Amino acid sequence: MAMDRAQLILLGLPIFLFCSDLFNLFTPPPPKPPTHQAPPPHVPHHHHQRPAGFTPETLDFPFSQKKQSGLGGAVGYGNTVEINFCVSCSFKGTAVTMKKMLETEFPGLDVVLANYPAPAPKRLLAKVVPVAQMGVIGMIVAGDRVFPMIGITQPPAWFNSLRANRFGSMASTWLLGNFLQSYLQSSGAFEVLCNGELVFSKLKEGRFPGEIEMRDLISKKLTRT
Repeated sequence: MAMDRAQLILLGLPIFLFCSDLFNLFTPPPPKPPTHQAPPPHVPHHHHQRPAGFTPETLDFPFSQKKQSGLGGAVGYGNTVEINFCVSCSFKGTAVTMKKMLETEFPGLDVVLANYPAPAPKRLLAKVVPVAQMGVIGMIVAGDRVFPMIGITQPPAWFNSLRANRFGSMASTWLLGNFLQSYLQSSGAFEVLCNGELVFSKLKEGRFPGEIEMRDLISKKLTRT
């Protein structure tokens, strides 16, 4: 009875984790909340009567202080930059850093982050991996009962090898399956588009862009449009 309970627990845990992975895989991401810029508050102007003979004085600030902060000035308003990156490759930190830099350098620029999916064949294989995981783990747990049901009286040698180290075999199967699933879901992409036009592609260049390089690429694209 204790062995049956242990087998049920070992079989039920991977099934629960597999269902959780499927739920997270097919659950669509939450919609991005619309951003509405509130109009500036109306400040009433009070007209004060100036005394006769009053000459207004102007303070001459350096040009660098008058200039609006950021290289883009007001060029960023009405423009969009898309950074499509591989989420499963842990590129999110780099994408967030680029987003903050561009929003600082080009005030008003809308920077959108999105996942760049892997090719369709790799995504299909990634969905098959969890099924294979569950099949192997189920075979390790209850294979001695399954083989007689399908007419095999003598289990194969590989099954006996797996059953010899049951817990190690299940752990290895789970870790190997997760590694394969992560590899098949990765695209290795970090693609940057400005107003729908590709300005940098990691898939073509084989590297990440530098912050200064990205700032110059976006600046040239915005000033050209």
